[in-house]
Amino acid sequence: MTGNPAGKRSAGPAAGRPPRSTLPLTSEGQHGDSPRFVPLMDAIRIPRRGLGRPRRRPGRAMADKAYSSRANRAWLRRHAIKAVIPVKEDQKKHRRGRGRAGGRPPAFDASWYKKRNTVERCFSKLKQFRAVATRCDKRERIYQGTIDVASISIWLRDPVP
Repeated sequence: MTGNPAGKRSAGPAAGRPPRSTLPLTSEGQHGDSPRFVPLMDAIRIPRRGLGRPRRRPGRAMADKAYSSRANRAWLRRHAIKAVIPVKEDQKKHRRGRGRAGGRPPAFDASWYKKRNTVERCFSKLKQFRAVATRCDKRERIYQGTIDVASISIWLRDPVP
């Protein structure tokens, strides 16, 4: 999952293309990404192979430093989801300044974090469409439709067998 300046968040892209089972969540363009983290995670539905209701909890959440808040990490811990989110430098400094009372730094798996580039490539391909990059649409549903059309166009240009 990641955010971008246009106000779009996504969970699940693979191979740098918008996925077939994507979960885009748009918001007003001038708002921050981090407050939309929990609604995005609540909206996740991972289909099962065969019968059964979809899973609501992924194995891990990969995000950039913008999502490194205490509230986001606490939410992930409560739902038993591993966080692959680097810690901001000011948070590290504050924890070190508190000494032993600062607690243990959160776990971070750099090898999983490197796999986040597929999400960034997906956003780069979507931003090739001017209407997605500049967010000219005022209404959220119209912008969501623009993102959907751009995703379909990318899939038709580069189909996966």
